[in-house]
Amino acid sequence: MEHIVIIGNGIAGITAARHIRKLSDPPAGETGKKITIISAEADYFFSRTALLYVYMGHMRWRDIEPYEPWFWEKNRLELKKAYVETVDTENKTLHFKEGGSITYDKLIIATGSTTSYYDWEGQNLKGVQGLVSKQDLENLEKNAPNNKECPRAVIIGGGLIGVEMAEMLRTRNIEVTMLIREDAFWTNTLPNGEAEMLSRHIKSHGVDLRHNSELDKILSDDSGNVRAVLTKSGEEIPCCVVGITTGVKPNISFLKNSKIETDRGVLVNRKLETNVADVYAIGDCAQQHEPIGNRPPIEAVWYTGRMMGEALAQTICGKPFEYNPGNWFNSAKFFDIEYQTYGWVFSEERRKDYEAQFHWKCNSDLRCVTISYHKISNEFLGINTFGIRMKQEVFDTWLNEKRSVDYVIENLKQANFDPEFFKNYEREILKEYKNKFKIEM
Repeated sequence: MEHIVIIGNGIAGITAARHIRKLSDPPAGETGKKITIISAEADYFFSRTALLYVYMGHMRWRDIEPYEPWFWEKNRLELKKAYVETVDTENKTLHFKEGGSITYDKLIIATGSTTSYYDWEGQNLKGVQGLVSKQDLENLEKNAPNNKECPRAVIIGGGLIGVEMAEMLRTRNIEVTMLIREDAFWTNTLPNGEAEMLSRHIKSHGVDLRHNSELDKILSDDSGNVRAVLTKSGEEIPCCVVGITTGVKPNISFLKNSKIETDRGVLVNRKLETNVADVYAIGDCAQQHEPIGNRPPIEAVWYTGRMMGEALAQTICGKPFEYNPGNWFNSAKFFDIEYQTYGWVFSEERRKDYEAQFHWKCNSDLRCVTISYHKISNEFLGINTFGIRMKQEVFDTWLNEKRSVDYVIENLKQANFDPEFFKNYEREILKEYKNKFKIEM
């Protein structure tokens, strides 16, 4: 019986396990593949993107576990709660930190991401944490249970995790100061108009958002707890919790002395194969040798982990299959503002020479749209939409058909997610576009 071992029980690893089981389920009376899933984080797979809702009281922990406990035994998916300390690829053996080992025929590394730290003085104090794992959620519950035990927290960095942590803490009326190096929120990813709107929105929720501000060191009390942070400008800000949200990195430290080739992540080809036979990597920890189009070589995104798991299952089951994620898309939420992106809309610092952008913002300061297009050919390249829900399949079709920006704006109503119950803004967007370029459509 072939033994498939998966390290990591996140979306990538569990998707691979589910699809391997589906594709390799044997006829009655025959033995199929043995699948073992190893994780030290949690007993069962959970929806990582829903961690904030547990802290905020909107959901219980069992609500973010997509499968009932009986699901695993029914589908013959063996679960082992352990931490893999070393990988011996010559003998196809994993050794556990807790003692003991396990052998495999094929190994899938799906260990996800961990918080990026930058050797700040005091970063190991009690109360300093990221927001990636179940343990991070438990620590936040312990360190910031209410605004009496934790009157104030400081968040270092912005991005999606930073704004999630800010929203979580504000639901318990904890004062939040957020330090970001940029002039506006997330300008390394978003065009300035969008970033500036988000900065205003975050501040409107009582967050003390400090632009052009950097952490120097984290200060301790006599018991080894956080008592304050010191900024590079010399300001001391008292706090009980310091949230580190300066990005994530692949969780691959246990591979340091293995023969598996790594860079920032585990290096893989399009079939998600590593340099070692029968060893694969998927999800946040995988790094493409050659990036796919404009995509980064490491994609720490939920849906790409799922797609990698599905693709690898085909290869594991004898049908070699290359990972091909198609057009880029993503979504998130910034307090009250929903965000969607389809195709490519680059920030000022990353904008391509051929890229032009049209930006529209609602007078409410809660909605905006930025459309990217080719300066010469007028081809539609991508769209960011804030506060207006759009349909992925429509934009995916337009990107594949290489539609013009004129066509997209003229037909934007087709992409409206729910035109019945929400106000439409297509007419306003079209009018501003025509006024800007003095054209008739």
